[in-house]
Amino acid sequence: MQSDLIIVIAVAAILVVLSFILGWFLNSKMGRNSLSIAKEKAQSIIDEADKESKHIKREKLLEVKDEWLKKKQEFDTEVNSKKQKLQNHEKQLESREESLEKKYEVVTQKEKVLKDAEKILTTQKEDFDRKHSELGHLISEQNIRLEKIAGLTSEDAKKMLMENMVSKAKTDAAQSIKEIRDQAKIDGKKEAQRITIQAIQRTAVDHSVESTVSVVQIQNDEMKGRIIGREGRNIRAFEAATGVDVIVDDTPEAVILSAFDQFRREVARISLERLIADGRIHPARIEEIVAKVELELDEEIQKEGENTLIQLGLHGLHIELVKHIGRMKYRSSYGQNLLQHSIEVAYLTGIMAAELGFDTNLARRAGLLHDVGKTIDRNVEGPHALLGYDLVKKYNEHPIVVNAVGSHHEDIEMEHPIAALVQAADAISGARPGARREPLESYVKRLENLEAIAKSFEGVAKTYAIQAGREVRVIVEPDKVDDVFSDRLAADIAPKIQEDMEYPGQIKVTVIREVRKIAYAK
Repeated sequence: MQSDLIIVIAVAAILVVLSFILGWFLNSKMGRNSLSIAKEKAQSIIDEADKESKHIKREKLLEVKDEWLKKKQEFDTEVNSKKQKLQNHEKQLESREESLEKKYEVVTQKEKVLKDAEKILTTQKEDFDRKHSELGHLISEQNIRLEKIAGLTSEDAKKMLMENMVSKAKTDAAQSIKEIRDQAKIDGKKEAQRITIQAIQRTAVDHSVESTVSVVQIQNDEMKGRIIGREGRNIRAFEAATGVDVIVDDTPEAVILSAFDQFRREVARISLERLIADGRIHPARIEEIVAKVELELDEEIQKEGENTLIQLGLHGLHIELVKHIGRMKYRSSYGQNLLQHSIEVAYLTGIMAAELGFDTNLARRAGLLHDVGKTIDRNVEGPHALLGYDLVKKYNEHPIVVNAVGSHHEDIEMEHPIAALVQAADAISGARPGARREPLESYVKRLENLEAIAKSFEGVAKTYAIQAGREVRVIVEPDKVDDVFSDRLAADIAPKIQEDMEYPGQIKVTVIREVRKIAYAK
């Protein structure tokens, strides 16, 4: 029994061991299989993630590349535009330089001709004086010989001498006439220049350069909000009614009106001043005021034309031409007021015509109307000389006036000397220093001198020339200059500028003293 029990126990023990070994083997094999599957899944996930990341990366690279290409294209377009503008500006500068060089050559040639003419006149005068002296000496000798040889009385000798002198004088006179005629041809240009210079001297006037903006003063900055209106409706209505740009910025107690058309800008200025004075600013009121101002200015244009005719002593012009003359007040040419320019040309033409013996009334009439074509609607195409030619011809002006208007820029052939006088007067008025655009170098130099003069005073920190040299702003050092000294400084700078500089119009001197105290809250 015991031996059987032992055997059973041994067998059981062996079975248990075998079961354990078999279980461990099976478990180990299944674990390896699970680990392998997990590794495969992990690798699959990694591969998918890698593919997805590469796809996303590719898309982002494409997006970045497209954006870069777009920015590059915009930059290239902007660069090309600026290059084109620069090239155009360079061409303009080259053209101006060539024009100046040609003018300089013409002036040089004229100076040479004048010098040669002066030399000829001097030589001829010396020769004349010498001949005159020789003639007096010969006459004296002849008188003595006649008295000795012929035994003539003094009276007889004088008579014979007079006859000889008359004969000689006739011969000399004929020769002198020929020489004078030849010399007159040489002196023609010189005389023309003399007449031109005399006309300029007698017609020297002040002038001002027109601006493209007008400034309307307001009592306080609260009015700016009323001008703008709710959601900007007032300012939009005003701009639509007048055709000008209204600039409401940080400028204290001022509103700026900007437009190239001076008539529209004047309408806008007067209308805005009336609206501010009235206080009622809304779209309906704006349209009403603008319409009234336009009618008033139309009447003012006609009055201006009539006053101009009275000023020049002219009459008999058609009423439509009178209106066109009035419109010149609100037109400009190269920065020069057209009406002032036309009046100046009329005076110059009249003076030169009087010197040469032509009809002064016709000359002034032609000079006044020479640029009337510039007042015609700007939508009408064509040279202003031909437009003016058609206009004055339509209203039955004198043929000489019609021809002068059409030919002053050589668009048609000149038929009368007055046309040439109008052309010369137009060139004189436009080329007079300061009348139109001045050379860049002289302009920059004038601004630099203006700033230098203002900065030469004690206590001045900075100076700025603004408004094309019409104003200089002087910033002083607040710790060295008080308010009383600032007033005196402005009064001292102004006469200094008057003494040391030459300039058109007037220059405003503004002295600014600013004290700033700064603190930081932490």
